[in-house]
Amino acid sequence: MAVSVKKARDFVYSNGALWERALFAYLFETGSIDHVHECLLCYKNRDGGWGHGLEPDITYPGSHPLALEFLLNIIRDTGISIGGLLAGTVPWVEYNRNADGSLRNPPDLLDYPHAPWWSKGGQTAPTSIVGNLSKLRLATPTLAASTRRWAEKNLVLEHIQSNTWLFMAYQAHDYYMNISDLPSGNIRVLRAAVIENIIACAEKAPENQYYVLFSLAPTPDARVTKAIPEKLVERNLDYLYHAQHDDGGWEDEHGLAQWRPYTTIISLLALKRFGRLNPYETKPVSQIGL
Repeated sequence: MAVSVKKARDFVYSNGALWERALFAYLFETGSIDHVHECLLCYKNRDGGWGHGLEPDITYPGSHPLALEFLLNIIRDTGISIGGLLAGTVPWVEYNRNADGSLRNPPDLLDYPHAPWWSKGGQTAPTSIVGNLSKLRLATPTLAASTRRWAEKNLVLEHIQSNTWLFMAYQAHDYYMNISDLPSGNIRVLRAAVIENIIACAEKAPENQYYVLFSLAPTPDARVTKAIPEKLVERNLDYLYHAQHDDGGWEDEHGLAQWRPYTTIISLLALKRFGRLNPYETKPVSQIGL
C-alpha cells in the first residue's frame, strides 16, 4: 500500500507536541519556519540552555546537555535553518563544562520524571553537541579544544570500531564528520572508521532500526550516503515505505509512544528526500530546508 502523507499528518497532529506539528507543516506542507522556531524557543531558558522535556526522556525544566543535543539532532536530521535559536547557547555550553571537557548536569536533574536509562545522570558526552555546533560554525576555539581532549580519551578508534548499535554511531559521526582541527591523516582514519562502523551496524540492524540510518545519511548527496552500499540504502527505504502503521505513524525502535511522532517525521522525510513519495502529495523538495 502506498504511503499516505495525510495519515502521517493526522498521526503527528493527534500525538505530537506543538513543535512536531509545526515541523511537519514546514517540511511537508506550507508551514512557516518562523513558527517552527517559535515553538522550539519555548524549550529554551534564559541562560541560553535548553530543557522542558524537549528530549522527552528527561523532563527537567532547567537547562541540561541532553535537551540541547536533541535540538541539534533535529537540525541535523531535518536541515532546518537555525535562525536565532542558538543565540546565547554556546556560552552556556562553555560554562557547563567539566575540567576534562565533559558536560555538567544540574544536581536536581533526576528530581523530575525521566526514563530509567538516565537514572545515573544525564548526557555528559560533548562530542555530538560540539560536532554539530562545528558544522554550524558556532563552536569556539576553547570549546573545540576541550572537546578534542575529551574525544582523544573517550572516542578513540577502538571505541568507534567496537560499537554494535546503529543509533550509538551518532556521537562519532556528529563529531568526526564535522570537525577539521585534527591532523589530516588522523581525521581520515577516524572518518573511515565511522563509516565502516555505520555500515557494519546497519547491515546487522533489525528492521525497527532501519530509520536510524537516515539520521546519519540524511540525503542522497550526504557523505555517508555516498560511502555506503546503495543496496543497503534501498533495503532500508523499501522497509520504511511499507512500515507505516494503520494509524499513520511509524514506530521507533523501542516502541515508545513519545518517540513515534518524531520517528514518523524523519521516516517520511527520508522517503521524500530519496524520491519515494508521490511529489503531488507534498510541497516541492526545493522548498524543504535541506
